[in-house]
Amino acid sequence: MRGAESLGYNLTVPLRIAVFLFASAMAWAQTPRADLQGAQLGAAAEHLQQGRVEQAIRECKAVLAADPRSAPAHMLLGLAYLAQRSTAMIGEAKAELQQALDLDPELLWARFYLARLYLDLGLSEKAQEQLERGLKQRPGFPTFLSLLGEVRRKLGDPGASVELNRKALDADATMTPAHYFLALAYLDLKQEQASIAEFEKAIHSPSVTPEMYNSLASLYIKKGQFAEAEDFCRKAIALDRSRPDAYLNLARVYNAQHASDKALEALRAALPEGKEFPVSEYYQELQADLAAERGVAYTAKKMYALAIDEYARALDFDPRRAAVHRRLAELYVQKGDPANAALHTKEADKLEKGQR
Repeated sequence: MRGAESLGYNLTVPLRIAVFLFASAMAWAQTPRADLQGAQLGAAAEHLQQGRVEQAIRECKAVLAADPRSAPAHMLLGLAYLAQRSTAMIGEAKAELQQALDLDPELLWARFYLARLYLDLGLSEKAQEQLERGLKQRPGFPTFLSLLGEVRRKLGDPGASVELNRKALDADATMTPAHYFLALAYLDLKQEQASIAEFEKAIHSPSVTPEMYNSLASLYIKKGQFAEAEDFCRKAIALDRSRPDAYLNLARVYNAQHASDKALEALRAALPEGKEFPVSEYYQELQADLAAERGVAYTAKKMYALAIDEYARALDFDPRRAAVHRRLAELYVQKGDPANAALHTKEADKLEKGQR
């Protein structure tokens, strides 16, 4: 298994839409205090619900100092570590959730969040195993059905995701994540209108997340509906100003409308100068996207040398981008450099042939 610091782990979307699912999961913390092993765990759960992560960690550690075998304390501590949104704590969170399950295999929410963590670490098979075990404990549990649907989509079966998320909604019509996962599955199935309908249901719920707005913005960019796309980008940013992908989509909106200066401004906001970020597959792809979009903006401004630099940077992060090779070939032709133009044309041809 890869080290946590190198994982394709998107810190800007903590456990993807798990922020949203977290509120649902913490219904567990509203059971009687006796079930939470005392007032300290009740306080820890309340701190976690209110976003007071450090206080929650302190309460959990105090409980574990007195009773190292408290499964709920290990679970809550694992959730608190996840809420810190730090790659450095991923391993700790996983260990706490696993310890909770070792002590109490019936602790469903520990199993759910362990599955959620596996999914975001790219370990879909392990996530599926945890969710299927949970469903054996509690058949038909809608939260598990919904996440299992997303796991199955990740494993290449969007049809199974549709079926499982429909079952989840039949059991609980208020499950916003099921609408979001359905939207993603319909996208994979090339059913765009069905996808948009599910996204619309998700964003009109009280539990809307930035990811939902941003996914819908991407769809509207492809449809050329830029005013709507910009609105969704701004709503995503309003919910979480640290999300680089929302700024990236905003830049795409501006570039599509030939507003290059606005696009470059949005791209600067995506990853501000001096901001640290983990070495991960997610950030490699993100930086390739940002560089490619800067290339589009500089090309429109006829700043061709800068455009070439940015497209080359995009390929440094991800050399598999045929479209970027094509753009570089065009710029090199314009620059009067047929050798480099031919090199990038050949690479684009090879990549496109492999994608057929």
